[in-house]
Amino acid sequence: MATDQNTPTVWGFIKGFGKFLIGLTLVLQGVIGLFVLIMFVSIAAGLSNGLFGGKSDTAEVPQDAALLINPNGVLVEQVAVADPFEQALQEAFGAQEPSPIGVHDLVRGIRAATEDDRIKGIVLDLGRLSVSGSGASKLHYLSAELDKFKASGKKIYAVGDYYSQDQYILAARADEIHMHDMGNLFFLGYGRYRTYYKSLLEKLKITTHVFRVGTFKSAVEPFLRDDMSPEAKDANAAYLSTLWRDYGASIEKARGLESGAVTNFADNPVEILRSAGGDAAKAALELGLVDKLGSRKEQLEALKEIFGADEKDEDKPYKRVDYSTYLASLEEEEDGDAPNIAVVTAAGVIVDGKAPVGEAAGGDTIAGYLKKAREDDDVKAVVLRVDSPGGSAFASEIIRDQVLALKEAGKPVVVSMGSLAASGGYWISAPADEIWAMPTTITGSIGIFGLFNTLENAAAHWGVYVDGVGTNTLSSLYGTGIGALNEPFSDVMQQIVEKGYMDFLEVVADGRDMTTENVDKIGQGRVWIGETAKDLGLVDKIGTLDDAVAAAARLAELEEYDQVDMIETLSPFEALFGDMAARTVSLMGLDKAQASKHGSTVSKIINGVDEQVSFWDSFNDPNAIYVRCLECGE
Repeated sequence: MATDQNTPTVWGFIKGFGKFLIGLTLVLQGVIGLFVLIMFVSIAAGLSNGLFGGKSDTAEVPQDAALLINPNGVLVEQVAVADPFEQALQEAFGAQEPSPIGVHDLVRGIRAATEDDRIKGIVLDLGRLSVSGSGASKLHYLSAELDKFKASGKKIYAVGDYYSQDQYILAARADEIHMHDMGNLFFLGYGRYRTYYKSLLEKLKITTHVFRVGTFKSAVEPFLRDDMSPEAKDANAAYLSTLWRDYGASIEKARGLESGAVTNFADNPVEILRSAGGDAAKAALELGLVDKLGSRKEQLEALKEIFGADEKDEDKPYKRVDYSTYLASLEEEEDGDAPNIAVVTAAGVIVDGKAPVGEAAGGDTIAGYLKKAREDDDVKAVVLRVDSPGGSAFASEIIRDQVLALKEAGKPVVVSMGSLAASGGYWISAPADEIWAMPTTITGSIGIFGLFNTLENAAAHWGVYVDGVGTNTLSSLYGTGIGALNEPFSDVMQQIVEKGYMDFLEVVADGRDMTTENVDKIGQGRVWIGETAKDLGLVDKIGTLDDAVAAAARLAELEEYDQVDMIETLSPFEALFGDMAARTVSLMGLDKAQASKHGSTVSKIINGVDEQVSFWDSFNDPNAIYVRCLECGE
């Protein structure tokens, strides 16, 4: 039976509607593409001068303005190379994501402000600054720089709703500390608490294989115990008590408090709060920890009275320049004609291969920088800045090889330890001509371990088994994981770890002119604080990065020199076009996974799980042997 072609059918409707949807999709794609193109052209035009040879405009700093230091993120040793295109997109879309805050960037800004006649004072707004558990020395470094600023005769003011312990050590430098009248300030002290899995792993029938050397190498204890060992408690208590002592002394000196006042406040919060009628802000005021209580509006009015109103920008409550804008306006010091002292930074976990700056210390990456410094005739000495808990033993040795090559080439190498230079971080430091550390640097942890889990018992519980044949003693390793670990291989691994520990002892003994027996006595995986490490001979001098650079110049017999950072920079093409689409989508709010990281409490917990996965990803040593300090709280 013939069908009239003009008669509508269900299939015809579906096809027609499908064509309509496809057409609509193509139109939307075209519109979005046009929007992105227009946006890109606009941003590119704005960046063109700065990227292709032109100078960016100098930030306009009002006379007698405040330098506002209001960091939003975690204080770190080294920040990834800045991407101008990403920065422009963030400004265009108003993205205010927390980001790493480079401690040396802050120091650079404070030093410039000290000499800048336009800057009348500093305002500290630290409510969004966070610091890792091992970051004490960074806070002391910043505190010392703020003290120098005050010594120039300029004033510092701190404002905030509340202050964490880490934030307060910086705020204590202020001539006036303002806090919200409903705010709070508590000192928790320093602690090291870990989660232990032994009983859980047994219930899940997961078998943990641990290979280690060192009485104090407690990195693997969570898999072997349900509590912290007495040895680990002793070692942790020793360095934590020093951290707390130095913290309290710094606060008391800055605020003019009696000795022991900080410890008294930390040890008696119940009684102190009760005496203030449960008012935490009042308690802090009565004890002299803050100077004034008031609302946000009242705090801003006080700053306006000090610095005056900004006549050119009514949106600003007082004359000020944000520290990020101020930093961008500072001209980078150009490499002059004087000989160079190169600074190579190894920050983060030491991993095998290459790694982006600011994310990890890739063995090949750091070794490449050291090799470049060795081959550069203008470089006369090198400062290796170490802020790392260690990591891959193999990658650590790759870096150490280049330190030795520098010395063989006649170029002095001085190590400057940041907050943390432990385990593999000490492995790469040991050969240096001199080692400088901060009093609160966490170092040592001379030990080594191997670790992995197998699931043969859990699999068998659910009726899953592994079986097969092989040609040699270790062939059954092909089935390891769901299958059991090959017993001879356990012996092999333990022998490798023990040999690795002996190698570590020899590395330190050779570098520090000690015997392996003496190194073993202060090794065994134990963590030491900087000032104690100096007494033990693991460190030569106590001082900052600036002190280490000066020491390198002295060893190279240089009276004049330029300090240069060995780090990769983005080319104009990379800066303008690199990852453009991904960044655009993210900043337009389409990257829901990224946005969820800073959402609800539940999403933060999920993000914490993601971070744990990333944590285990950093264990990539080709031999599964690690010189890493997990107990350092990095």
